[in-house]
Amino acid sequence: MKNIKLLKIRKKLDKLDNDFLSLIKKRTNLVNKVLLTKKYKNQIVDKKRIKRILNNIKIKSKKRNLDTKITNEIWKSMIRAYIKYEFRNFRK
Repeated sequence: MKNIKLLKIRKKLDKLDNDFLSLIKKRTNLVNKVLLTKKYKNQIVDKKRIKRILNNIKIKSKKRNLDTKITNEIWKSMIRAYIKYEFRNFRK
């Protein structure tokens, strides 16, 4: 017998995952626009901006009562993924 409550929660998680994919698509489109403005590969990694982003996410996470370790890991992973994406797509 299947746990109906669990299935309902998982269905909501699946919907949320689809929403995340839409947001990732929008973010990727913006990253592509940013990438077009960069003339040199050494412009891809901006350590000061990354530090600022992570600090802002920490502050916003605390205000929303979110686990800052989770949001920090998510954003660090996303930043790493987009840096790799930019290097792969630089001047293509």
